[in-house]
Amino acid sequence: MNKVIEQMLNHRSIRQYIPGKSIPEEDLDLIIRAAQSAPSWINGQHYSIIGIKDHARKQKLAELTKNPYVAECSIFFVFVGDFYRVSLASAKHGTPFRAKSEEDLLLVAATDVGLACQNALTAAESLGYGTVCIGGIRREFTEVSKFLGLPEFVIPIVGLCIGYPDTNPKVKPRLPKEAVYFEETYQTDTLPLLEKYDTEIIPYSEREGSIGYTERLAKSYAEPYYKGILEGLKKQGYLGGNR
Repeated sequence: MNKVIEQMLNHRSIRQYIPGKSIPEEDLDLIIRAAQSAPSWINGQHYSIIGIKDHARKQKLAELTKNPYVAECSIFFVFVGDFYRVSLASAKHGTPFRAKSEEDLLLVAATDVGLACQNALTAAESLGYGTVCIGGIRREFTEVSKFLGLPEFVIPIVGLCIGYPDTNPKVKPRLPKEAVYFEETYQTDTLPLLEKYDTEIIPYSEREGSIGYTERLAKSYAEPYYKGILEGLKKQGYLGGNR
């Protein structure tokens, strides 16, 4: 097995960091360059990265996301879907930006962000740092957008903590390959595989209350996970909204 794949298979989410330690600028530059090397739709690179180093600002984002480790990590990256650059290009060339009301923009933004974030995560871990992705950046969507000074057509999608690990958790087992990889057509008869995984993941799920995979999913999606997203998207100019 080559070292790249070995490292990827050894991924753990790190939620405890040694506070007060900064990451050298040369390492940050490598991580950012790796993120920028990710593929993107039409090479549009429809994302930006906002790095938060200031402790008070990290503390505020820790409160907004309800993830205390945001304040402890060395740097917190916020990956934002970014079509503001498209609006600039449209204005420069005198063309309409009619696609701004299309739902597909959200899929493009989320995909480009996800690819860039994963590249950054992999690069950071290859340098010995710990990481954890923070979906809670969308919890207070509008307030986070204001806090970060996001212009029209820019939205917060995911955060990434990077820092010096102060814990060494075990690698969590993943769903069996047969539950996520299908050949030629989608397979729906996967419940037995999910039930088997329920028993395998429980010893690793103390943070979620030692419950199985299916129960956690059912509870998580019984109600909308984060409220106010649609309103926030429209405030940022998406889905036909405006500011």
